[in-house]
Amino acid sequence: MILTPKAHAAEAARAMGRAGNAATAASSRSFFKPGDRVSFHGITTPRLREIERRLFQQVKEQWHVKEAVVFCRLCLASRFNESKTLGILTLSRFHREFERGLFSEVERWLSGDLCDNWSAVDALAPWVITPLLRRHPGLMPRLARWTRSRNLWVRRASVVCLVPMARRGEHLELAYGTAETLAGDREDLIHKAVGWLLREAGKTDPRRLEAFLLTCRPRMPRTTMRYAIERMPRDQRLRLMAATRA
Repeated sequence: MILTPKAHAAEAARAMGRAGNAATAASSRSFFKPGDRVSFHGITTPRLREIERRLFQQVKEQWHVKEAVVFCRLCLASRFNESKTLGILTLSRFHREFERGLFSEVERWLSGDLCDNWSAVDALAPWVITPLLRRHPGLMPRLARWTRSRNLWVRRASVVCLVPMARRGEHLELAYGTAETLAGDREDLIHKAVGWLLREAGKTDPRRLEAFLLTCRPRMPRTTMRYAIERMPRDQRLRLMAATRA
């Protein structure tokens, strides 16, 4: 008998409820702003991965990506961040089966605020969106349109999913185009994400990063600039800070 995504999601919720710890939950909550809508069972990352691995063993011979997508959607609907992460981790195991249509599904999750905090977005982006884009690079133009979304989580995902690729020198044109488009964004979560993306892009082409920063600094938030240069050698960092008054 095949274990349904609904039944598996219920079992996952029970397992995480049993593993929760109030002190760990309070510690996790401290990384968010007071007004952020995020809740925690209180499960450490190693323990959460252990739970996910055990649960995955129950379905790995039964499921394909279709069931994993439904399971992930059910987990994302939970108010608990660990549930969201567990669903994303499980879906990521099926990355070799990702089809183009998953992009629209993920977009609905983001625009519908099923990933409504930076932690959930920062799990979904590299573990699901990045491998989806690598499998179907023709989706890149659709990703570029996310930068103009009114939804904060869609915009952040448009940045964070490029980080693993920029780190390897992949799709740098899109990475820098995304950074330029979002240079005037008002949200600090975008400022930080763009700085992170630029920092990783600079690892394979430092001169291009420096030229970009010198050109775009008048429109670039100070937070973005500081994130982008924080791993540079001290002398180079001080020179860029002086040149751009960061």
